[in-house]
Order: sequence, then C-alpha cells, then structure tokens
Amino acid sequence: MSEQGEKVQQLRVVVADDQAAVREPLAAVLGLAEDIEVVAAAADGTEVLAAVSGAAVDVVLMDLRMPVMDGIEATRRLSEEHPEVAVVVLTTFADDESILAALGAGARGYLTKNAGRQDIVRALRAAAAGQSVLDREVQDRLLATVRTKPQASGTSLPQDITPREREVLGLIGQGLPNRAIAEQLFISEATVKTHINNLFAKAGIRDRADAVRRAIAAGLA
Repeated sequence: MSEQGEKVQQLRVVVADDQAAVREPLAAVLGLAEDIEVVAAAADGTEVLAAVSGAAVDVVLMDLRMPVMDGIEATRRLSEEHPEVAVVVLTTFADDESILAALGAGARGYLTKNAGRQDIVRALRAAAAGQSVLDREVQDRLLATVRTKPQASGTSLPQDITPREREVLGLIGQGLPNRAIAEQLFISEATVKTHINNLFAKAGIRDRADAVRRAIAAGLA
C-alpha cells in the first residue's frame, strides 16, 4: 500500500534466466519493490512464451544465453505475438553482436549483470512506459558501433521535422530519458512525449534504439 492507503498499480514481470541460482534470488529481490509483482520465472525462451500466454504480463526481464530457445529468439517472438509486452535484457554479454541483435529483435532495454536492483527496477518501469534504458557500457558500445560503420543512404531526416524535434532527437541520441530531456529544454515531460511521438511518426523511427542510431547518423549526437 502507498502512504495514502491507495493500492499501487502492479507491474507484472517475468524473470527469465537459465541459472536457478540467478533467477530465483533475482525474482525474490525484485518482488520486494512495492509496484512489482513477479508472476513467473522462466529457464528458457519457451517457458517465457508460455508464461506470457498464460498470464497478463507487462515486462520480461530476459537473459540472452538460454537453452531450447535463447533470449534473442524469445524477444523476437514476443515482439511479433505479444507486442504489448516489453523486454528488458539482463545479461553478462555486452558485445556489439548481442546488443544489436537484442535491440533489433525488439528489446526496449539492455542492462549488464553489473546493474544494481534499483537500476533494474527503473529499467522495468521505463520499458512498461514505452521508454528505453541502456546500460552506460551498452550505450557507449552502441554509439561507437554506429559511428564507425558507414551510414546507409536515406538516413537524413524529413524536412518537416521541427527545430524542437531535432533537439529532442539529439538528446535521445545522447542517452537522456524523457524526464532529463524535459528538464534540459524547460518543458513538461508530456510535451517531450508529444514531440517524440510526432518525430517517430514523421521519420519512421521504430523505437528508442533506432532513434539513437538516427540521431548519430544525422550528426545530432
């Protein structure tokens, strides 16, 4: 219960990791958060899909290296079959291939297992709200990868992008969350979300990770 006595809306989470020694303590620790309910723990991707099919789920905290069905394939399947369910990756792997594969499959967040409990909780909340959270190490590697690869044609922004939307895109490219963007531009967080929605629609941007790539390609980050 909150201090006002009102029931806190629960964030329903599935924890997926093939190691019980990781999965079970993680589920227990996350369950201590007032607004998080761990509805299932899964040892592989097939168990994730079964859990999501059998219960209302908001976010999956997904390991990448799992037997039977790995986290990349499970994320791809979730994006296709249950697009309302967000995925946050939590893994020991921070190599370019893993990061790009996970984000390309539809993950909204990517954390390494160096992340603390509060970092994970914040990422789960952000993902459920449609935002993306990238571990600093992951963000740095993603930026470095995009900067060193030749950019494909068609990466320029549409002419109807407003100056404010360009500012917002540049700040997304720097890894800032919506609240920080709002503070920097002296506007409300709701206004930031409106700019992002308009920007994504105009430029055909799929998600936050795609926005980072587009910002870098356009020289805004």
